[in-house]
Amino acid sequence: MEVITVPAEAAMLERVDALIQEKLETIHCPIRTQMQVKLAVEEIFINIASYAYPSEVGQVEVGVDIDGDPPVVTIRFVDQGCPFDPLEKPDPDVTLGLQEREPGGLGILLVKKFMDQVGYVYENGRNILTIKKEIK
Repeated sequence: MEVITVPAEAAMLERVDALIQEKLETIHCPIRTQMQVKLAVEEIFINIASYAYPSEVGQVEVGVDIDGDPPVVTIRFVDQGCPFDPLEKPDPDVTLGLQEREPGGLGILLVKKFMDQVGYVYENGRNILTIKKEIK
């Protein structure tokens, strides 16, 4: 797994995207799949940058690996911010109108829809969120 560690700041999303896009292009990943992965990565990274470290700028470790046949891309986000499991909150009811719905949750719903696997653990003071997508 190739890993980079960057400040948990929205401005660093471009660097994270570049790493992942470079990996996906080496296996000639379809554009549709690249866009799904890009949206999922953006949602997760921006949430970490916005909420994980309320009083300081912390670090985020982002790892990417592609393995298997057919290939599966695995992306892991690790931070030492506030413990938060985005998977424990129920999915928003998208059949309700905007005024009737609780705010939040749509981004992680998109991540769950676009990715084949999404997992979270809190271990040794670290949030570890892993997403996987089979490249077809």
